Amino acid sequence: MISTIIISLLVLILLITSIVFFPTIRIGRIKFATYWPLALVGAILLIVFRCVPVSYIFENLTADTAINPIKILILFLSMTFISIVLDELGLFKWAAIKTVKLAKNHQLSIFLSIYFLTAIFTIFTSNDIVVLTLTPFICFFCKNTKVNPIPYLIGEFVASNTYSMMLLIGNPTNIYLASAQNISFIDYIKVMFLPTIAAGLVEVLILLLIFHKSLKKEIEKVYEEVRIDSKVEVIVAALHLLVCLIFLIISSYINVEMYLVSLFTALSLIICLIIFKIIKRKDHTLLRSVRRVPYELVPFVLSMFVMMIALDYQNVSIELAKLLSKGNSIFTYGISSFLSANVINNIPMSMLFSHLITLGSESEMIRATYASIIGSNIGAFLTPIGALAGIMFTSLTEIYDAKINFKSFIKYGFIISIPVIIISLLILEIVI
Repeated sequence: MISTIIISLLVLILLITSIVFFPTIRIGRIKFATYWPLALVGAILLIVFRCVPVSYIFENLTADTAINPIKILILFLSMTFISIVLDELGLFKWAAIKTVKLAKNHQLSIFLSIYFLTAIFTIFTSNDIVVLTLTPFICFFCKNTKVNPIPYLIGEFVASNTYSMMLLIGNPTNIYLASAQNISFIDYIKVMFLPTIAAGLVEVLILLLIFHKSLKKEIEKVYEEVRIDSKVEVIVAALHLLVCLIFLIISSYINVEMYLVSLFTALSLIICLIIFKIIKRKDHTLLRSVRRVPYELVPFVLSMFVMMIALDYQNVSIELAKLLSKGNSIFTYGISSFLSANVINNIPMSMLFSHLITLGSESEMIRATYASIIGSNIGAFLTPIGALAGIMFTSLTEIYDAKINFKSFIKYGFIISIPVIIISLLILEIVI
């Protein structure tokens, strides 16, 4: 048990250090994130030092359960691919610029438009995709209009990590935690709709209080127009997303697993893009989209899964579950998951908590699950460590000369996330 704890703690410390001080490294012409190789090394060490048998890992990886990490990765990566295709075809950028145009030269109107556009995109795609798509647009827009990018960037980031709570597919942490309790797509929405809306309303009021002075200044010039070159491809891709969402909603009623729905939708879209490529001969949408899929999530998620399995095998999880069993489960799990996400990142936190919940009181499992989902999403904007989206976000702001340093991120994160997590959990207590 001691060696498992030591290796796990060492890996977590190195992960935090890498995220804060060197999130990416370059070897020759290749640049890659540091978080997943460290997690992979940690998993290998746990196996080498016999902290967990390989047979036990294989048994859990191949188990026909809803929380099988391979199924969850397929679901998330398939949905991500569909969203990336829509982004590559220019739909998100076109919608963002149209929104800015409608708001004219009023910063407050533009800020609110971008905030709610981010919310809408996030609900139907995922927070990671929205961060990757809208952050460069916001940086470029603010640079060209000579306005302070901080209100827009902070607004976008907190909106993407708040409205990702509403649907089960909004965040891989939602999928993992909800799947552990076999929560259906519809049942999930019924519970999470009001906490998400309440969180969003409180959040936008706080944002306006913080940034109202900055948003009073006028814009010098309006952003240029952007056209969609292939409307047919956009319609086909959007229809794929719509059909996928419909089947995800009814999946529990037709006894089809969600990962199969997303996988076959993604495969169908790939076939359509190949046909378009053959017809047009020069289109590279498919190739660009495939390259942008976040494959590094695969070794990271699987490595952290091995760590959680090792902790379970050594009975460390039981001791942690005992600590969390005291008090109101919604606030105990909600606050602890919120804080834990900023120590070990929200993906491994969700893996750990999904197991801890099963070791606690059976009557409190569902309440603890929804509370942990809220903590995993809201915890993402307390510090950049809280989620992979935070790591990507801070890297993008640096690339596009609108850097938000660690201190500023935490300052805004603390002011916004504390009241938002409290309100979300209070509403959850009422609706569940």
